[in-house]
Amino acid sequence: MANGSVRINGNALQLGDGAQIRFIRTLRLPESGTHGLPPGLGEFPLRRVEDHPDTVPAEWLAKGGVMLPVHLREAMWLSFAGTREPAALQVGVGKVCAVSGERWTGRLARRPQNYVVLPRQPWLDGINSGKGTVRQFVAVPLGLGATVEGQVTGEETAGGVQLQAFPLDPEPLLRWREQERARLVPPPMPSSFGGYGAAPGAPAARGSAPMAARAAAPAQAVPAMGLGVGGSMRQEVYEDTRPLSDWAEEPAARVFVHLVTPPEWRRITGEPAPPSPVDRAAYTRAGMPWFDHYDEGGTDLPATDTLGAVKPVGDWLGDDHTPWVAPTQSQTHSLGNAPRPGKPVRDGDW
Repeated sequence: MANGSVRINGNALQLGDGAQIRFIRTLRLPESGTHGLPPGLGEFPLRRVEDHPDTVPAEWLAKGGVMLPVHLREAMWLSFAGTREPAALQVGVGKVCAVSGERWTGRLARRPQNYVVLPRQPWLDGINSGKGTVRQFVAVPLGLGATVEGQVTGEETAGGVQLQAFPLDPEPLLRWREQERARLVPPPMPSSFGGYGAAPGAPAARGSAPMAARAAAPAQAVPAMGLGVGGSMRQEVYEDTRPLSDWAEEPAARVFVHLVTPPEWRRITGEPAPPSPVDRAAYTRAGMPWFDHYDEGGTDLPATDTLGAVKPVGDWLGDDHTPWVAPTQSQTHSLGNAPRPGKPVRDGDW
């Protein structure tokens, strides 16, 4: 168990002193073809599990962490905007690494690499599934076998999302700070929807539109949710260029993110969940932007056979009949080459 602090600042998770993560609502891609980056449609709200001891299951209290509401088959991506200093971030989907396809270990590894490097990695939209591509994160219930966890391990017992951040050791961190001071670049403006906050040459903000009393019901069994995959998009997962020895052996902080259906979110928190995202065909017909990002200085991390073999959720839930309207060339935007601290989030045994 990591001893470092995790806090919710607005709708952002702050892991230790550096890494910041937001869960971004977005349009779900078709499960065939390869597409550009879909837009950000606002942030998922986050709440601490420990603030609702009477309405969450006992096992959630044991794991600690945070929760967010998500609709069946809703897509999301992770934004690392606001990350102030380098961090090696592990992203687990049902305790399966979204980068390597290996089971969650809680330790950094290089062969295969089981983490993304912040702030170099501006966002992560899905599992590392092919050359220069990822398959989109899509929410599905446990028990069907459609999650990444179910397909990789043959079991669906963890669900949710797991995050763990490792800082640089003191000497490499001091070198990085000196290099940053030498650049004499003013800090970028904070963004709610994309980009990354600590590196010069950061991509433009990725987003388009903002997101549009405690429940008295007793704690009860909650439908368990996890992440499967949807459509493929052009996105690189960058290879780490530092020696593995530059990173701390122990994590700065970790957190378990529970995924909650909208009805359960209302029962647990007393708050309404955000509505389903706008229809993607209507979004595209309205001329709203899609995105493309390329970093010529970065090296794409090859996908493992394990993640390359993960099938989309449509194989379990049926075809996606929502019409696909491809964006025009002019709609695809090329992305070029701190608030008051919240309360700490309690970690648990997972």
